[in-house]
Amino acid sequence: QGLVVTDPIGGEQPENPVRRFIIGPQIFKILKAALMDPDMDNLPTDYEQGTDFRLTKTQKGQYADYSTSSWSRKERSLNEDERKAIETHGLFDLNEFMPKRPTEDDMRIITEMFEASVDGELYDPARWGQHYKPYGLDVPAGTSAPTTTPAPKVEEVKAKAPTPTTPTPAPAVAETTIDAPKADAADILAMIRSRKTD
Repeated sequence: QGLVVTDPIGGEQPENPVRRFIIGPQIFKILKAALMDPDMDNLPTDYEQGTDFRLTKTQKGQYADYSTSSWSRKERSLNEDERKAIETHGLFDLNEFMPKRPTEDDMRIITEMFEASVDGELYDPARWGQHYKPYGLDVPAGTSAPTTTPAPKVEEVKAKAPTPTTPTPAPAVAETTIDAPKADAADILAMIRSRKTD
């Protein structure tokens, strides 16, 4: 969070001049490098000896580039208007804007969904709709039954070749193997489909 000192874009200014900024990876690296620099004697957020950050946006091909952004070379104290703005509006508690941490119940559902997807089961809104749902899917209210009939297994996803008990060494590449008949992909797929799963 911070105060916008100068804004070349202009536009309508909010009543509260204290802003929350979304920091991308490019800007974050610049901010972090300065904060870790032992030569920076004072924190940039210090009211008396703070440092301004110059955000510079250029174009790199078709993408925005912020790599030329930098800290000011001079320290600066907050002026009277900036101090009044902080007194009037206060600062944000940034912890309030953190995403919700998953609960134990959420973690159980995540694990259950993962295991079901590995087993080839389809998404079941009755089991998981209360916690997680694909974008655009309407889940009716009250679909939180803990036990439902699992969705039919998708044979193509579930089917797999059995793991041999002893590793089979890879065949050596030699002239004798060149004339060996090649297995057709369709035959292999048909074999997998016909194989019974556990």
